[in-house]
Amino acid sequence: MTGHNAPHCTPTTHSAPAPTTRPGEPSADSPTGTGHPTRWRVPVIGGLPADQRLLGGARELATSVVAALLDRVPLYRRLPREQLTGELTRDAERRIRALAHAVRTGSPAPAEEFTDVREAAARRAEEGLPLDAVLLAHHLGLEVCWEFLTRDAHAGDAADLLLLNRLLLDQLRRAAIAAGAGYLDGQRSAGDRRSTARQSLLTALLAGTPTEEAAARAGTELPPGYAVLCLSLADHPDEHSPGIDPGIAARRKLRRFGAELDHRTRRSALTSLTPSGGLVLVPLDTAPDRSADPADGRVADEPWPQLSAALAAAARAAGVPVLAGAAAAAPAEIPSAAALAYEVLDVARAFGRPPGLHRLDDVLLEYQLTRPSRARSRLAALLEPLGDGGELLTTLRTHLAGGLNRRHTASALHLHPNTVDYRLRRIAVLTGLDPARPADLLRITAAIAARTAERSAPARRSPIEPPSPAVQL
Repeated sequence: MTGHNAPHCTPTTHSAPAPTTRPGEPSADSPTGTGHPTRWRVPVIGGLPADQRLLGGARELATSVVAALLDRVPLYRRLPREQLTGELTRDAERRIRALAHAVRTGSPAPAEEFTDVREAAARRAEEGLPLDAVLLAHHLGLEVCWEFLTRDAHAGDAADLLLLNRLLLDQLRRAAIAAGAGYLDGQRSAGDRRSTARQSLLTALLAGTPTEEAAARAGTELPPGYAVLCLSLADHPDEHSPGIDPGIAARRKLRRFGAELDHRTRRSALTSLTPSGGLVLVPLDTAPDRSADPADGRVADEPWPQLSAALAAAARAAGVPVLAGAAAAAPAEIPSAAALAYEVLDVARAFGRPPGLHRLDDVLLEYQLTRPSRARSRLAALLEPLGDGGELLTTLRTHLAGGLNRRHTASALHLHPNTVDYRLRRIAVLTGLDPARPADLLRITAAIAARTAERSAPARRSPIEPPSPAVQL
């Protein structure tokens, strides 16, 4: 019955005592329980019409309602005193007068009263009061009103008390529905503002612009450093299943991934995610060593095992493989760290690295060999005699990955070892590079890396551009 929680009511005035019966046409869901024209009989308690009793004690009741809130719901004690004696008391009195209107007419309070209840509950949500406290306030408000109305009841008032009870319960039902809906509105509104502020901070970090104001709006302090993760999420099988909406399946996958990542990082990470991947900044407790590469500084207390475990848990929750490139940097170095993390992700993806978290140290050779240069195109050309690759290039890659063990290669490709020998000899004839000759191994490895880089440079958005709006989880 207070600004968020009092029985609704519109102010009414009486120039003369109200008669005990009045004509009216209540709706089918009105307290009278009929949809036909009927005469509403105002309940009389202790010889006085209940609406007049409420109006006569409206101010006293409003003060009692607020006092009951403070006594029974301690969370309300956190509110400023001026709010308790001002807004909440005024709203409580308004709702008591609206309740008197309902008692007088036998009809629910006007629609604008329930709109006011909804808006007040939204304000309580934005102020951080829990929903149970908001709903309990409505119950307490009507409880106070009921005790006030019935304390002078006579023995013959049973029928009127029953009628009054039915009306108050109907009012409570409508108020609870309005308050619940309003509270959800307030939560969404507050969540949207927090999300917008965090996205603004992420955009500022990626753009390399001053971040102090953005951090203040997001309600956080900038940490000494961030772990920057560029992610690639595989499609979930449901995204390609007949009869299943792929958009719904993709959002469900992303929601599960984001929820687990939030849990593992204690909701501290800044994220910009889509169903195919995105960017995550996880705060670090220690600053990266600036004497190393600023785009991938060393961290005294290495966070990578924990982050790798968090990523694996989020991937399991989403039900898809997740590949990540990672780097660490101070807030001012986030743009270069994001660019490096994306390059590491690109290299790991191009070379078929397993799902999980990969840093520059994990792909040093491949990274270096895939940087654009005059030598890269010439290295790639060494394998041109193999054409588009096919079985010969697949055999060569598998043979190198298996430590040059022909039986391992044969098993992996489901071939006879003699077939593997034949293909390796064919590769040597076509390219002049023999995998069995140690002097050629480095050139073969470099040629494969260069060829992969030449053929897998996809068009993509730079990770240091402001992120597009993230999908709501």
